[in-house]
Amino acid sequence: MAGHKLRTLDELLRIREELRRQNKIVVFTNGCFDLLHSGHIYIFREAKKLGDVFIVAVNEDESVRKIKGESRPIFPLGERLEVLESIEDIDHLLPFSEETPQRIIAALLPDVLVKGGDWKPEEVVGKEEVEQAGGRVVIIPHLKGRSTSEIVERIIQSAENKK
Repeated sequence: MAGHKLRTLDELLRIREELRRQNKIVVFTNGCFDLLHSGHIYIFREAKKLGDVFIVAVNEDESVRKIKGESRPIFPLGERLEVLESIEDIDHLLPFSEETPQRIIAALLPDVLVKGGDWKPEEVVGKEEVEQAGGRVVIIPHLKGRSTSEIVERIIQSAENKK
């Protein structure tokens, strides 16, 4: 399992308080990050530019199954966290078991809540809480052809073409 960036919510709440005292900008995103690809890296890089500390919450395996179906995740949480640990733009990682990060966002109240371009601002979980606390939601444009769903579809098509 991952190590030096992995945090509990309690740890992040303490870190968040210290960052507030230092007037540091906290950026937050969440996702399954099952098949990590260049679209994710682009979002992470752009998100990190929006603040001082970048927190990424990662769905645990059971919540991925509820969201994406029984065939997912392709990679278990430990492997996903290990890969995410290696991304320098990410400062902290937080696994979570719920289908949405609503509770985490309401507790942390990041200054910037980031989602990829496949989301509309009004659909973003936690938008209301973040904006009421003076923060903002930023949608980072989706890079064409670089979504996990599109990659999975290409893999399926490739396998079917070989039959």
